[in-house]
Amino acid sequence: MPAVPADLRSDLHHAGYYPDLVADVLAVALADETVEAHLVHPETTFDDVEVRRHVTVLALTPTRLVVAHVDDHPADSEHPAASAAATTEAVPLHALRSVAVTHVVDSPAAHTPGATAGEVTLAIGWAGVSRVDLEPATCGDPECDADHGFTGTMSPDDVVVRVSAAAEGVGAVRAALGFARRLSAASARG
Repeated sequence: MPAVPADLRSDLHHAGYYPDLVADVLAVALADETVEAHLVHPETTFDDVEVRRHVTVLALTPTRLVVAHVDDHPADSEHPAASAAATTEAVPLHALRSVAVTHVVDSPAAHTPGATAGEVTLAIGWAGVSRVDLEPATCGDPECDADHGFTGTMSPDDVVVRVSAAAEGVGAVRAALGFARRLSAASARG
């Protein structure tokens, strides 16, 4: 059985972002293990200077979650040709700590059962990466000018995928929810 199944290859080609490169790096990480479910999420970002593309692929196998992320690196003075960086990570299902799904629903009072959310954010944590948000600590006395150090929160931030019906279509939101359902069930058996 091929490491990258035909339906995943088709989704990679539909995303249109270096599909053969993404398939090659996935094949290495999958190591011929069967893909039970997958999600391909291309994204384009804009800043004041350039347009950057990237893709995140999540592939669920019987024993692991394989994450692939590929980014553009435009040409610059040090690198005369554009390049791409492709990173994969294979996480054993037993290591997954959380599968969080945020549903953004317009007009919640008018929501009907089974209606698809306008936006879904899938956050998967396995304690590989954490985000720290710090702020100056205070003692509560408005007149105090002593240095109380910092206080903050630390939250898992391993992979976050946001899918919007307005940007990617309702089908993409449904695909993300379908993958989230499969991953959530797999995390319970891991």
